[in-house]
Amino acid sequence: MEVWTVANQKGGVGKTTTTIALAGLLAECGKKVLLVDTDPHASLSYYFGIESEDLDLSVYDLFIQVSSKEQILQSLCPTQYTNIDILPATMGLATLDRSLGAKGGMGLVLKKAMAKVSQSYDYVLMDCPPILGVLMVNALAASDRIIVPVQTEFLALKGLDRMIKTMDIMQVEQEKPFQYTIVPTMFDKRTKASLLAYQQLQETYRNKVWPGVIPVDTNFRNASVAQQVPSHFAANSRGVFAYKSLLDYLLKPTQRSTK
Repeated sequence: MEVWTVANQKGGVGKTTTTIALAGLLAECGKKVLLVDTDPHASLSYYFGIESEDLDLSVYDLFIQVSSKEQILQSLCPTQYTNIDILPATMGLATLDRSLGAKGGMGLVLKKAMAKVSQSYDYVLMDCPPILGVLMVNALAASDRIIVPVQTEFLALKGLDRMIKTMDIMQVEQEKPFQYTIVPTMFDKRTKASLLAYQQLQETYRNKVWPGVIPVDTNFRNASVAQQVPSHFAANSRGVFAYKSLLDYLLKPTQRSTK
């Protein structure tokens, strides 16, 4: 099982869309996928019609008590897609930094939990909140690969700089180097801002940047309204084609980490 964490310390850059699009494509390839929503806003959960306020169990419970494999599996919600399950978020996650701030040993909660269900899934995709805290630290520590979506505009590049610094700080306590890929999103070739931001990304981060782009595509928004993964909603759209190219890139032997 591989864990892919989708993270950036800036909101609105396409983290949830990227998580869902890749999950849909992996599922279509016959892979069993677990989505983990670590954002208190629960956008990933709501996307699949899961009302977080109505849940008895969620990611939150993993941090409150040590959970067995059976308890974790009971916390999962199915989606309309056979190969995709989700460990949903609740608003209670927003209180974790305050309640666990002084408690030691909480940085590996998600990593330990995912190890317990590793025989049940091929891939875990974690959608992170846009702020540095116990949830992002856990998601990064649990990852085999980090995917960093970055909107191709100036302010988003500043958010990326903070994200890279966070990984550098965390790297000291990791057993192996973080393997991350920067994914340019919301690219509009008609605008000078997008072109300049993409050029700056390539010049600054070089081989850490995926050599493609995710374009602006209204099908992503329409797919969310329909509560469908993009590749199901609009299989031939340019956005889905771009995510297929990204997945091919991530699955190349030279790009994959080994466990």
